[in-house]
Amino acid sequence: MTSEQTDRITEHPVPGRGPYAIAAGPDDALWFTLEASGEIGRLVPGERPATFSLTADSGPTIIAPGPDGALWFTEYRAHAIGRISVDGAVTEHALRECGPFGIAAGPDGALWFTGTTTDSIGRITTGGTVTEFALPVEEAFPSAIVAGPDEAMWFTMNRANAIGRIDLRGEVTVHELPTPDAAPVGITLGPDGALWFVEIAAGQIGRITVDGEIDEHPLADRGARPHAITAGPDGALWFSEWGANRIGTITTAGTLGEPVALSTPNAEPHGLTFGPDGALWVALEHGALARLSVRK
Repeated sequence: MTSEQTDRITEHPVPGRGPYAIAAGPDDALWFTLEASGEIGRLVPGERPATFSLTADSGPTIIAPGPDGALWFTEYRAHAIGRISVDGAVTEHALRECGPFGIAAGPDGALWFTGTTTDSIGRITTGGTVTEFALPVEEAFPSAIVAGPDEAMWFTMNRANAIGRIDLRGEVTVHELPTPDAAPVGITLGPDGALWFVEIAAGQIGRITVDGEIDEHPLADRGARPHAITAGPDGALWFSEWGANRIGTITTAGTLGEPVALSTPNAEPHGLTFGPDGALWVALEHGALARLSVRK
């Protein structure tokens, strides 16, 4: 790591165990899941973090802002969807055993989530009403999900090696990836109106248009195991390299930037988001949040 890179990164230890995903809330705070200790954390940059307890062994995974001013999250091991208000009040909605993982607000005012073990996409209203839609693929392991620009939700199918689209009526379209066994995980809406995703097993960044056209961009280190991806204020896409202990970037033209190495070895970077301070914040499973300053 260069001294310039070191100056750009600061780590902020947090209580609890296993920071996994992170999202910017409507309250100028960062909200994150503590997967191993069954908690939700909150950090205002420059202040001390706070944590809120959930059901024991719940395994909170992905967290996202909801349409109601609260944060919504999946509980992978408890098979539930959780809601936490900005003042820390928690509500949990039980599901059938489906291993919920990804969650995102939809254009219809509801939250949409993935059922990893049931090959399904779920929809939950802010009042707690759940609807499920079966996928036309078995053992797909749907993972991350995001709202697209086309009144639909887009999601990765990790084991089916495909990107899926589900419209608000529940109709599903499957787009197979060109690279075999690429195992897509994270997905986000890019500033170019396309969906960008990471292929953890292939070491590639993918792009799919709403018409289904796919491009794949190999990383220099094919063993980097990219995990999560988000769009930045600089017009680029930023992603975590879980296996290489780095943060990478790619432009919408497909040009890869110089990866930034994390300060702590084996930090296990997972989810990432841009905070209220304009910096990139990354959940490090070893027990901290990393802040990376971004040059626009």
